[in-house]
Amino acid sequence: MHPNRRHFIHTGTALGALIAAGGLSATHAFAQTPGTTPQRGGILNVAVSPEPTLLTSAFITTMNIGQVSSKVLEGLVSYDLKLQPVPELATAWDVAKDGLTVTFQLRRGVKWHDGKDFTAADVKYTLLEVWRPLHPFGRAAFANVTAVDTPDPHTVIVRLSSPAPYLLNYINTYGAQILPKHIYEGTDVLKNPANNAPIGTGPFVFKEWVKGSHVRLERNPNYWGRGPKGEQQPYLDGVVFKFIPDAAARTVALEAGELDVTLASSIPLSNLNKFADKKKYTINLDDGRYLATIFLTQFNLRKPALADKRVRQAFAHAIDRNALLKVVFLGYGKAATGPVPSSVVNYYSPDTRAYPYDIKKAAALLDEAGLKPGAGGKRLKITLDYDAGGGVTATRPAEFIKQSLARVGVEVELRGGDTATYLRRIFTDQDYDLMISSLHRLPDPTLGVQRLFWTRNIVKGAPWTNGSGYSNPELDRIMEAAGAEADIGKRKALIRQWQQIVQEDLPVLDLIEQTWVTVATARLHKETLQGDGLFASYRDAWLDAQP
Repeated sequence: MHPNRRHFIHTGTALGALIAAGGLSATHAFAQTPGTTPQRGGILNVAVSPEPTLLTSAFITTMNIGQVSSKVLEGLVSYDLKLQPVPELATAWDVAKDGLTVTFQLRRGVKWHDGKDFTAADVKYTLLEVWRPLHPFGRAAFANVTAVDTPDPHTVIVRLSSPAPYLLNYINTYGAQILPKHIYEGTDVLKNPANNAPIGTGPFVFKEWVKGSHVRLERNPNYWGRGPKGEQQPYLDGVVFKFIPDAAARTVALEAGELDVTLASSIPLSNLNKFADKKKYTINLDDGRYLATIFLTQFNLRKPALADKRVRQAFAHAIDRNALLKVVFLGYGKAATGPVPSSVVNYYSPDTRAYPYDIKKAAALLDEAGLKPGAGGKRLKITLDYDAGGGVTATRPAEFIKQSLARVGVEVELRGGDTATYLRRIFTDQDYDLMISSLHRLPDPTLGVQRLFWTRNIVKGAPWTNGSGYSNPELDRIMEAAGAEADIGKRKALIRQWQQIVQEDLPVLDLIEQTWVTVATARLHKETLQGDGLFASYRDAWLDAQP
C-alpha cells in the first residue's frame, strides 16, 4: 500500500516560469510527448558532458555520472512530474503512524546482471555501508536510521530514532542507487572495480567504456520491466553515451543525426534556435525538475581573507545576478535569493537578507575588512576554480564573475580543469579560493541544502559535501532539529531560521535558480515522462524508424 502520511514538494511548472521570465518563447518551448506504440530495436546515442569519472552514483551526486549509471543500476522508486514516487525496485511502502518505521516491499524475480537474485540484503547493505556513511546527501537523509531489518528476502524495515519526513523524497536512482552486496561486501567501496564496470538490475547491461570516446550498454534480456500491455522492456537494443567535449561539436552532431539526445543543457542555450522545428526535435524543460538546482559560487573559509564575512558579503553585492541570468543563462531560470529555491514552495523563505547589486556597498565592505585599494586599485588576488567540461557552468559564468569582482579591485585567476582535477582541488586538497558549480537542492532542504553547511559533512576527499569548511554549531542544531521534526509548521519555522543564518554568514553565494534543458530527436518517445528524467532508465524509451 502507498502511504498518505508523506511530504512531497511540487516544484511548479518550469516551462511556465521560463516563458513568464522571457527566457523562452512559447513557440520554442515544446516538450517531448509520450508515445503510444513502442517500436523495438535501435541504438540510442546520448551526449553526456563532461565524461564521467566513474559509473556508479551510490556514493556521489555528480550529474554526468548519474545520467549513465541510472540505465544500469536502479533505486527503489522514480518520480513523476508532480514529484510523486513511482515503483521501481520497491513495489509498495508504508510509514508507521509514529513516523519511526518505514517498510518497503521489494519487487520479486529481479536478477542482478550476473544472474544473482536481488534481495532485501542488497538494500540493507547499501543503506548502512554506502548511502549513510559515504553519500553526500545520505549522511543527512539516513542520519536517523538506527536499524534495518530484513524479515524475508522481499521486505525491508527501516527503523528511525526520530521521524524523517524527507526520506521518501530521496530513494530514486540518483539519491539511493542500490549496489550488489555480493560484489561490494568486504571491499573498499570507493575503489571497487565495479564502480567502472557496474553490475546492476537495470534495463541495460554495461559492455564497454572507451575512455575519451564512449560508454556502450546493451539490452538486458532478463529485465523485470513490462509495458502497459505486458510488453517486455526495454525496447531499445542499447544505449551509447558519447563524450564530445566541444559544445559546438555537440550541436553539429545532433543536427547531423549522430546524436539522439543531449542532456542537462549540454547544447549551448544560444544554439537552441537551431532546434525549433517541432517535426525534428523536442525541447524538454522538466527533466531536471526534481533537482531544484542553483548555480553558485562557494568560498573557501580556510583562507584568511575569505573567513571574514564582510568580504563574502562584498562579493555578493559586486555580482549582478540579473545580468548574469540575462547574459550567461539567457533567461533560463531566475535570480536566486537564498539557499532554498523558490520552486521548493513549502520551504522557501523570501525574507532572507538580500544583496542587491551595489558596487559602492561592495567597496565599503572591503574597506571595513581592511582590504584597501593598493597599486592600480588592487585589493586582493584570488583563484576561481571551475569544471572546464561543465557546459553552462563553465567558462562564461567564470568570466562574468571575474569581470564583476575586478570592478571592486579583486583580481581573479581562473583555473579550469577536468572533473577529476576540479574535485580534487576543492574537496581533497582544499586548494582553492572560490569555486563555481550547479548544485542540487532537491525537494527538501534536509536532503539537498543541509549538506553544504553541516559541520558533520566536512569530509575531506568526499565530493559535494561541505567544501567551504563552514561550521556554525547553532545552525547545526537548527538543521538537525528540522530533520527530526514531524510537525510541518514547526519544521517550516526552523528551515526559515536556517535560511536567515546562512544568508547572513554567506559561506555559499547562491546566484541563479537554474533550468536544465534536454534537446532530443522527435523520433525518441517514452511511455512516461518524469520529474527526475535526467536519470531516467530508458526502459520505456524507443525510437521511431528512420524516415
